[in-house]
Amino acid sequence: MDALLKFITCGSVDNGKSTLIGHMLHDAKLIFADQERTLELESRVGSRDGDIDYSLLLDGLMAEREQGITIDVAYRYFTTENRSFIVADTPGHEEYTRNMAVGASFADLAVILVDANQGVLTQTRRHTRICSLMGIKHFVFAINKMDLINYEKRKYDKIRKNINVLLAEFDYKSAAMIPVSATEGDNITTHSSRMRWYKGETLLAYLENIDVKKDPAETGFTMPVQRVCRPNHLFRGFQGQIESGQVSVGDRITVLPSGETAAVASIHQGFDEVQTSSVGRAVTIRLDTEIDVSRGCVLVRDAAEEINTLFAATLLWMDDEKLVEGKNYLLKIGTQKIQATVMSIRYKIDVNSGEEVYADAIYKNEIARCELATASKIVFDRFEKNNALGSLILIDRVSHMTSACGVVEHSMTRGDNLTWNDMDITREFRENLLGQTARTIWFTGLSGAGKSSLANELEKRLAAMGKHTMLLDGDNVRMGLNKNLGFREHDRIENIRRIAEVSKLMNDAGLIVLTSFISPFIHDRRRAREIIGDDFIEVYVSTPLEECERRDVKGLYQKARSGKLDNFTGITSPYEPPEHPDAVIDTSEGTLEECVERLLQQLEGLL
Repeated sequence: MDALLKFITCGSVDNGKSTLIGHMLHDAKLIFADQERTLELESRVGSRDGDIDYSLLLDGLMAEREQGITIDVAYRYFTTENRSFIVADTPGHEEYTRNMAVGASFADLAVILVDANQGVLTQTRRHTRICSLMGIKHFVFAINKMDLINYEKRKYDKIRKNINVLLAEFDYKSAAMIPVSATEGDNITTHSSRMRWYKGETLLAYLENIDVKKDPAETGFTMPVQRVCRPNHLFRGFQGQIESGQVSVGDRITVLPSGETAAVASIHQGFDEVQTSSVGRAVTIRLDTEIDVSRGCVLVRDAAEEINTLFAATLLWMDDEKLVEGKNYLLKIGTQKIQATVMSIRYKIDVNSGEEVYADAIYKNEIARCELATASKIVFDRFEKNNALGSLILIDRVSHMTSACGVVEHSMTRGDNLTWNDMDITREFRENLLGQTARTIWFTGLSGAGKSSLANELEKRLAAMGKHTMLLDGDNVRMGLNKNLGFREHDRIENIRRIAEVSKLMNDAGLIVLTSFISPFIHDRRRAREIIGDDFIEVYVSTPLEECERRDVKGLYQKARSGKLDNFTGITSPYEPPEHPDAVIDTSEGTLEECVERLLQQLEGLL
């Protein structure tokens, strides 16, 4: 049995999580005299008519005390004669589910509170599912507020049956159901004289005795490299925490994803040099050979980790913005950080029934199974086998907020079969043959701004200069390559992605590509730039809305204003102007020929 138990308390709003832990600390004499006196004084202005409000020991934010709810995760460290504990008291409100998930990510056991008056609620199911998703295998269901139902065994038994039905969906190792009263202290540290029918342990006794030691699924040595240590020219070490197995001086290890091998020359724990180190230790490892190792690499021995660009994952979506297919994020697994795209949403998981439900978008606090693709090969593993290399977060590339957390389910085999083939005829060869530098000139602006006309005229000028070009027009592409796409958000994202990929291929052929698309959103154009690379030239056709609407060749603006056309850019959907375009042209300020002349002047040196 581990000497330290890390556990989380969770449950629905006002189920008494903070009160339960506060009462436990108080009754077990784990608070100082001045804390107890402060608690008594602050309780006089609380919501219990002067009785001690034990939740004040954990709810520290002013907003928490004013509203009587937990908002942020509160960590408490305490020790009894039998064990040491770290508890994360987490919020129950659905709005703060992301905070609850953070607390669950560190815990070995979950104490889930269930209101005896209300029974198993949607939030109870959600929290149980999230705890299971985060790898928690040990559960305690504290059936609280037994004092409000007169300590009736019949109601307790009914809730117990419902919990057993809920647990049938999950893979767990232990589950206890303890009837308690957080306010009165029943069955928290001492047995209740009002529930003599309950013969099990008190909550504190159960937590002191439960064995949560994990049997490692991965027995080989793995260590994600967090930092390269180079204090002088004679020493080059690789620092990180050993996530599985053990390593000794002389062991031959492999560096992933490169596959290079070397022997361990020395191992350092802090300032001490040791011969062997094992899982959980933070170490510095020095190798006998100078090979390429950097942050994000993984050192392994006798471990079969996955190296791929495609995998399936279960995600808890935490962003206010919905998730749709095709969106690009920063993915963090272990110490690796890389660009990744949500290629498809397989299904979302109904929080109540656990059923797989079709969805083309995922909203805040929903759980979904998705397929992810990374920009290059990364090292990962199934979460159940290696927690460190199987847990992930997605980070918004603009706001840098955590959009999702999740776990790796399995590798996608089709990714194993893909290998980039370098050809003898290179892009540089084709550019030299054509006598030009390949570029993609990306025209963006409102409908009617003059993008197509400007791109068409520019292509004629480039052709006259002896350049080899290709023009991709928005309407033309949608009548062919993108004929199967509609105008919903994920279709629009995929439309831009395909155009960018085609442009890149044409650039590889040595061609100058001109594209004419509204592409109204900054993040879509940023993604196109990421695909195409440094050859991306952004031209903002800044013609004012009034002029675009006056031209209205297709009558689209009129339809949009009359409510007959949804999601029309500039009227019922926003247009986000480029932040730092390479060129800006207003086609209302001169003839088409004059506009092209000004554009060529702005692009001088780029073509």
